[in-house]
Amino acid sequence: MPMNHNVILILVSIGLLSLVSQWLAWRIRVPAILFLLASGIVMGPVTGWLVPDALFGELLFPFISLAVAVILFEGSLTLRREEIKGHGNVVRNLVTVGVLVTWLVIATVTHWVIGADWRLAFLFGAIMMVTGPTVIMPMLQAVRPNQNIGNILRWEGILIDPVGAILAVLAFQVVLASQFSSALDEIQ
Repeated sequence: MPMNHNVILILVSIGLLSLVSQWLAWRIRVPAILFLLASGIVMGPVTGWLVPDALFGELLFPFISLAVAVILFEGSLTLRREEIKGHGNVVRNLVTVGVLVTWLVIATVTHWVIGADWRLAFLFGAIMMVTGPTVIMPMLQAVRPNQNIGNILRWEGILIDPVGAILAVLAFQVVLASQFSSALDEIQ
């Protein structure tokens, strides 16, 4: 079978599995991200049927960036200023102090429990601290907290994504720079 048929088959499979995952989640009344995550794990690491680097090549990073941008844009369109009145300080604290505390705790636990190098522990912490709209929105639909808490969590979930992305990129750059510096030291 020619390569382009395989690519089309894989892309159609991704679309179909996504639709089935969304439908199952709706039917069972659980967050769709559970089925989407399970489908991705089965298609990728478990079976090896989908290898994103091989399928998309150099387009993988731009596709992921575009998908994240669409998620953030769509999420920010749903925010309403009147929902956060009187709760702005709480959201600000969650997105600043809460981010730093979560980052430090995750990095420390990763270093001491798993034994990861501090640089990798901070990178892992930066990646794991982001709750984001794809996580918060399904939870809010399932749990249905009171309106004030729901509004605070929606705002935090949407605003924390770019903060977490920036911290993750900075932590990744530190890891790369330190590896480059170590390689230069070995050469000299």
